[in-house]
Amino acid sequence: MTSEVLSPDAMNATKDAPLAVRMRPRTLRELEGHQDIIGEGTPLWRAIRSGYVPSLIFFGPPGSGKTTLARLIASETKTHFAELSAVMSGVKDIRNVVEAAQKLKLTDNMQTILFIDEVHRFNSTQQDALLPYVENGIVTLIGATTENPMVSVRGALLSRCMVFELKKLTREGVRRIVQRALEDEERGLGAYKVKLTEEAFEHLLTFADGDSRTALNIIEFVTAGLGQDGTEYTVTAEDIDVASQRMLRFDRSGDYHYDMASAFIKSIRGSDPQATLYWLAKMLYSGEDPRFVARRLVIAASEDIGLADPVGLMLATAAFDAVSNVGMPEARIILAHAALYLATAEKSNSAYLGIEKAFSCVQKEEAGEVPLHLRDASYKGAKKLGHGIGYKYPHDYPNHWVKQQYLPDVHKNKVFYEPTEQGREKRVADRFRKRG
Repeated sequence: MTSEVLSPDAMNATKDAPLAVRMRPRTLRELEGHQDIIGEGTPLWRAIRSGYVPSLIFFGPPGSGKTTLARLIASETKTHFAELSAVMSGVKDIRNVVEAAQKLKLTDNMQTILFIDEVHRFNSTQQDALLPYVENGIVTLIGATTENPMVSVRGALLSRCMVFELKKLTREGVRRIVQRALEDEERGLGAYKVKLTEEAFEHLLTFADGDSRTALNIIEFVTAGLGQDGTEYTVTAEDIDVASQRMLRFDRSGDYHYDMASAFIKSIRGSDPQATLYWLAKMLYSGEDPRFVARRLVIAASEDIGLADPVGLMLATAAFDAVSNVGMPEARIILAHAALYLATAEKSNSAYLGIEKAFSCVQKEEAGEVPLHLRDASYKGAKKLGHGIGYKYPHDYPNHWVKQQYLPDVHKNKVFYEPTEQGREKRVADRFRKRG
């Protein structure tokens, strides 16, 4: 946890900090983009000028300025700033911040902004623990998330916050940020006389794709080790390409890692073999563990293909075993084989929907007793208890099926599984319809 009172001077990082941190805007005027949210005359701008801001959630892609904007708000309002990561923090950390905030309000009459990065990763218990302190104003929450908060944040907490979506920065916006870093002698690389060719700039902006942090990280990588002897250094497109490849390989634990995995699975679900191969190649080229990819294929085989093509799960499971035994680079062929099968297979999510409905029933509704005719009748005295009496053995009937009740009495009319009209499952649906 970090905790500080932020002023414009406090926004300056040490010389040892990464370039992206050193170049964070020190005032709202230095902030690139988001004028529709924070520009002069907007409601949020007026709130900041008045010294008061409500609890906020900033939703946007990596590198769009969510953390920077939160720190600027704290600086502009001269507010105590405490920072937690939803990945690393728990209920105890929230309570520690709240306790410090209460003391600060009593002793110095100072409000605390609690900034929570990746707030969408807080579970229900953590969000519930935070709720009363946001509601009674002990802390002002500013959450940052790369996922839609309408889906990932609980309604009770969401209703007490204003949500702002930060769009990714434009190419020209990222260009201006990089140019400032190249020219700034105090915080940036101005003392190193670094220049980019126009082709290098275009490659950089394409790879960064609106993420200013990524762009600055690449520039820092390609200029590492330069001296301040006045010699000009020109960054080429080839330099940017090499650095970009390194960036991809070291992003396995970041948001982009999960974004690529999400795109891969959604391409399979959407039956697009071309996109499936593209995202598979990108993940593997980035250094992704092939076993992680194989595990995702096993899940997709049941969640998205299911009973429409039961071979999918067998193939995905075999691919996981094969990848574990073979390893890269040959594993990429095995993964492509399995991924393409799943992408081109008939789709059904009936197994996923069915087990979710069943779980909901078990968790929330009245418990059902096992019907007497289904109970174990193999032990002595079971018959006297009525166990097994009236059970009909399906194999003794035509087509090895006979109508009888298998669900508990309280749930006997529940429907959890509904076969689709896809692939093999269509035959299942037809058979069920005939039985009535």
